[in-house]
Amino acid sequence: MLTRVIPASCLALLFSSCAITLAQDTNMARALRLMSETPLIDGHNDLPWQLLKQFNNELNEVDLHTLNTTHTNIPKIKQGRLGAQFWSAYVPCETQYKDAVRQTLEQIDVVHRMCQKYPETFQFVTTSQGIRDAFRANKTASLIGVEGGHSLDSSLGTLRVMYKLGVRYLTLTHSCNTPWADNWLVDTGSEPPQHNGLSPFGKQLIAEMNRLGMLIDLAHVPVSVMNQVLDMSQAPVIFSHSSAYTICEHKRNVPDDILLRVKATGGIVMVNFYNDYVTCSHTANLSNVADHFDHIKKVAGATIIGFGGDYDGVTRLPEGLEDVSKVPNLVAELLRRGWTDVEVKAALGDNLLRVMAEVETVSGTLNNRPPDDVPIPYEEVQNPCRTSFGYRNAGAVHSLSTLVLLLALALQAGFTLTP
Repeated sequence: MLTRVIPASCLALLFSSCAITLAQDTNMARALRLMSETPLIDGHNDLPWQLLKQFNNELNEVDLHTLNTTHTNIPKIKQGRLGAQFWSAYVPCETQYKDAVRQTLEQIDVVHRMCQKYPETFQFVTTSQGIRDAFRANKTASLIGVEGGHSLDSSLGTLRVMYKLGVRYLTLTHSCNTPWADNWLVDTGSEPPQHNGLSPFGKQLIAEMNRLGMLIDLAHVPVSVMNQVLDMSQAPVIFSHSSAYTICEHKRNVPDDILLRVKATGGIVMVNFYNDYVTCSHTANLSNVADHFDHIKKVAGATIIGFGGDYDGVTRLPEGLEDVSKVPNLVAELLRRGWTDVEVKAALGDNLLRVMAEVETVSGTLNNRPPDDVPIPYEEVQNPCRTSFGYRNAGAVHSLSTLVLLLALALQAGFTLTP
C-alpha cells in the first residue's frame, strides 16, 4: 500500500484557502440575513430611462422577467434582495424649454404602469410606512424621484402635480443650469454660474418642497447650492447617488465638510457605483466602492450612509457589482471590514426610512401654510417656446419675443425683408 505524504506547506495553503472560503460564506450568509430583516433601499435606478430608450415606453413589448439588455430585471432584483427602489423619472437637459414636462410625465407614467404590470414584484408606495408594508409583503417598494429641476419648467404648480402623482424626491439640477439653480458643472469651470447657487425662486422652491414633504436631492448640484439648501431647509436632505470626494475628487461627489453638515442636519448620502465617481477612472472594483462607505462612516458616521447604485444610468460599473443582483456582495464586504449589524442595517435602509419619516413630519408641521403661488419672474424664463399668459404687463414683452421669433424663422427660410 502506497501512502502519499502531503507537504506541510501544501496543507497550510489548503487550510488557509478553506478558512477564507468559510469566512466569505459566513459574511454572505450574515449579509443575506440582515437583508431579510431590513429593506435594501436604493436611491437611484434609471430602468425607466432604458424603457424609453430601448422600447419607447411600450411595456407590452417588454418582459422584465427575461429582459437582458439592462442592469435591472426581475430575476436580478430578487437575487439582489432589493427591498425598495427610487425609480428615476429622468429626461435629458435637451428637453429644457421644450417638452421637459411632457417627457417627465411619461416617465412617471411608465413607473406606474410597470408596477401595475408586475404586481407580484412591485408595490408602488409614497411613504416610509409604505416601504415597510411592501417589504413585509415580500415586494419591492417602488417610489419615484424626478432627476433634474428642468423637468418642472420653473413651475411650482408642476412640482405640486408631480407630488400628487407620487414623486417623492426632486434632484434640483442634472447637468444644466435651470432658470433658478446652478448645476454641478459650475464647480468644474466648464459652465459659468448664473445664480451663484440658487435664485430667489430657487429658494421659494426649497420651501415649497419642505411644505409638500418632498425629499430635496443634492446630487448634481454645486457646493454653493449644497450649502444654501443645508442652511435653509427645515427637513433633512438626500444625495440620491453621490460618493465621497476625498476618495475620488470628482465634482459629482460630496466633500468632507458637506458630509459633516449632512450629519448635523440628519440627512443621507447614498453611494454611487459609477466607476468614474468611485476611482475617477474607467475601472473599479467592489472594494473601491466599500472604500467610499468606510470613508463616509469615518468622517460622519454610519447614520448618514445609503446605497445609490445608479444602475441603468451609467456605462461602467465595478467588478463585482455589475448589475442589481450583485449588491449582496457589497454588504458582505462591509461585514468583512468589521461593520456591525446595526451599522449595516442603517446603510441598507434604516437611514433612509428615518430621513423620509422626518421629511413627512416637517411637512405635517407646515400643512396649515398655503401653497406658494408666486410664479418665477417672466424675464427669468422668457424664451420663444413660452407664452406670458397670467403675467401682468408682460404682453408687450411677449409680443416682442414673438416678433423676434417670426423674424428669425423668416431669415432662416431665406425670405427677404423689405421696408
